Amino acid sequence: MTDIALFGAVEIGLVYALVALGVYLSFRVLDFPDLTVDGSFPLGAVVAATMIVSGGNPWLASLAAALAGAAAGLVTATLNVRFRILHLLASILTMIALFSVNLRVMGRPNVAILMQDTVLTPFYGLGVPDHIVRPLLVLAVVVLVVALLAWLLSSEFGLAMRASGINPRMARAQGVDTDRHIYTGMALSNGLCGLAGALFAQTNGFADVTTGVGTIVVGLAAVIVGETVLPARRLVLALAACVVGSILYRLAVQFALSADAIGLQASDLNLVTAVLVAVALILPRLRLKGAVR
Repeated sequence: MTDIALFGAVEIGLVYALVALGVYLSFRVLDFPDLTVDGSFPLGAVVAATMIVSGGNPWLASLAAALAGAAAGLVTATLNVRFRILHLLASILTMIALFSVNLRVMGRPNVAILMQDTVLTPFYGLGVPDHIVRPLLVLAVVVLVVALLAWLLSSEFGLAMRASGINPRMARAQGVDTDRHIYTGMALSNGLCGLAGALFAQTNGFADVTTGVGTIVVGLAAVIVGETVLPARRLVLALAACVVGSILYRLAVQFALSADAIGLQASDLNLVTAVLVAVALILPRLRLKGAVR
């Protein structure tokens, strides 16, 4: 594996670490199976790319992408909380609708922003190779997000949100407005996915309506791999495990696709993903059985 391929895998892993953090919020904190991610991720990419092509500030475009993702999460939460539609079905409905929304926003299936200024542009030409600048900037964003999430989830509001996911009936008995915390958590979760989509579009130079296919699987894989490699009870370490899991997952995929001896091709990405997730799920069980013996 070349240095460029290595740093490219780390870069993509850091971008999807934001997705993993969003998935951690919905699946682990709120106990809300959410497939909106497959729509909110490309929505963030589409909004950011469209604004950048129109001459908008890339930082504002990234913020708008995060807000668009948050709005998608609120739609799913509203369908579930207000209209009592099953959470899984509500997220699928939103995801399907977002495909058409993304096409409507762009006006075409994809948008190229290779020649446009992005959040990365000011950091080029400073004596650091471009393939190192990109992961460093994304890493700074991820560290900031992890710090903010750790602070939020450790606050009184965050503790109430976690209680809403663990035992909503008990939380309501203690006076917690669980509906409000579901709205907030889903908005944060998909807002992070929208931000990840914006960074993906700017680091790769394009936005496409199909970029969201399988995003939820990648996010879940990162969370599962992180929890397997770095099991932790402390909140900060659990969030860091999502980041580590995302990077390790992308490195494993890159290694598998680059190893000539294995004979895999780019078209085998879904197969590699399924095998890695299966291994990450099986290892803890084998470890538990060994400890029992």
